[in-house]
Amino acid sequence: MASSKVSLLEFLDSTQLNCLNEAPQHGIKKILSRGKTISDSFLKSDVDEQLLLNIYFNQAVRVRSIAIQSLDLASGPKDIKLFTNKPSIGFEDVEDDQEAAQILSLTRDDVTDGKKIPLKFVRFQSVNSLHVFVASNQGGDEETRIDSLNIFGVPVQLRFIFPRMANFATKDLRELRKAPEEQ
Repeated sequence: MASSKVSLLEFLDSTQLNCLNEAPQHGIKKILSRGKTISDSFLKSDVDEQLLLNIYFNQAVRVRSIAIQSLDLASGPKDIKLFTNKPSIGFEDVEDDQEAAQILSLTRDDVTDGKKIPLKFVRFQSVNSLHVFVASNQGGDEETRIDSLNIFGVPVQLRFIFPRMANFATKDLRELRKAPEEQ
């Protein structure tokens, strides 16, 4: 489906983006900025391997997949928990698996190739904020590194992307009747 290929990075609210335990010189805003190339910058953890990325959108979106890439395989993310629509979230809030919208275990190929990881679509229908908790990395290193992160899906309000479709979605179709058959 073509709509699953739309990057949602243009719908980020950059004023609210933040990451807990990021190294001062390697923050989240650098990997989510437009026009960034893979070698420009990266997100790196500071004290230990855990990261908590808090990503806010400027409108509700439907998230279909996520892609995470790391050029350093040993420090690439492995175990990830995804949470949605939390106004404020910290490390103490991500320990409970019951609260997670989805739990992912990335393979080495997923991380090196930056493969799109499909998400449970029903759990990501109207997302205002996505929280990505990186619990561990591929090699058990003290630092986790993310070179690229992309989120794919569609905005809930399609009129911003497809203005002609907005009218179709709001038309009253009750008056439509089956055309009489010609003989």
